[in-house]
Amino acid sequence: MSQSSPSRRRWFLYAAVAVVFAGAAWFFAVQSAPPKTSGYSSFRSRDRNQAVPIRAEAARKADLAVHLRAIGTVVPLNTVVVRSRVDGQLLKVSFTEGQEVKQGDILAEIDPEPYLLRLAQMEGAYLQSQSQVRTAKADLERFKQLNAQTLVTLQQLEAQQALVAEREGLLAVEKARVDDARRQLDYTRIEAPISGRLGLRQVDAGNIIRAGDAGGLVTITQTRPITVNFTVPEIELQKVIGPLRAGETLHVEAWDRSERTILATGSLRTVDNQIDLATGTLKLKAEFPNTDEKLFPNQFVNVRLRVQTLRDAVVIPSVGVQFGSRGNYVYLVNAENKATVRDVVLGPSEGQVQAILQGVAPGDLVVLEGLDRLREGRLVQVLAEEPAKADKAPAKSGAGAGAGAGTSAGKGKKKQEGK
Repeated sequence: MSQSSPSRRRWFLYAAVAVVFAGAAWFFAVQSAPPKTSGYSSFRSRDRNQAVPIRAEAARKADLAVHLRAIGTVVPLNTVVVRSRVDGQLLKVSFTEGQEVKQGDILAEIDPEPYLLRLAQMEGAYLQSQSQVRTAKADLERFKQLNAQTLVTLQQLEAQQALVAEREGLLAVEKARVDDARRQLDYTRIEAPISGRLGLRQVDAGNIIRAGDAGGLVTITQTRPITVNFTVPEIELQKVIGPLRAGETLHVEAWDRSERTILATGSLRTVDNQIDLATGTLKLKAEFPNTDEKLFPNQFVNVRLRVQTLRDAVVIPSVGVQFGSRGNYVYLVNAENKATVRDVVLGPSEGQVQAILQGVAPGDLVVLEGLDRLREGRLVQVLAEEPAKADKAPAKSGAGAGAGAGTSAGKGKKKQEGK
């Protein structure tokens, strides 16, 4: 046992030394071998040298309308609750709910008999007063003749003159009572005070109605023309007040909630005389002819107020503008068909059109699609197809590139595994 143990230890020592020498030889062999390029890396290198398919559009000059957008409420120009001015039984309702009426049209009739009788009484009293005035005036003429003959005193003549004046005053009172009775009789025929569209009927025929009834008979809403109330922030105040005080007509458009359909076109009518402290906004009112009645009272609409029109502004599609840490910029295509970055100063925008104040000149090709693969100096290929086809072309190229990359990477991986 003592002789075999040293020999075994010597054997382990020799084996360890052999392993160390083998590992060192393998390490130096690997370090001295030239690096190998994988299939995926070689594909990426080739892809950088290929032209990126893009869609571009030339900047152009155009007139750009600048709008302020707000949410507005349609408000009738006039709204009247039709009420009776006299008490009585409602005999007849002469309108249909939802009907359009004109000023002066008969809407309902109240029993006129009590008012006819009152008018007859007032007219009788008026005739009696007329007779008394004529008698007093005739006596006054005789008193004047007798006074000239010194047959009556001056005091008697003045007394007769006062009596005539008293009778004339009573006659005027009776005439006013007749006019009032006739007016009360006219009120039994309820007429439309304004032109507009009727609402729902509140009282049926046969009911007793009174002048103090709060509900009234029906409501008339004037819908042609009609107004829209909306607000704008106070920071936009000068854009509105300036042209308005200069006598310009500011056009207003009313759009539906989805802002896809324009409902009516009108003009700004007036602005409020103070800013709301709670919201920091200014109230405005626009008027629309509303001949087709597309605007309905209390309807919510999207309002576009045109405050300015930029003449011969340089415009591009809004999708071409990029935003980053360097600010606002666009990609342009130079004469060598290479992409170049250009910093720009943005102006107002309208819909999908953006005005450029600095950085782009008319005729410059602005890249709209394929921006994610662009860098400064990258070679590009401007597609000449229609926008719909151009959208598919980059996607197809990208898919093909992705498939190629995956194939090359797969092959490279297999080679590495094989080795």
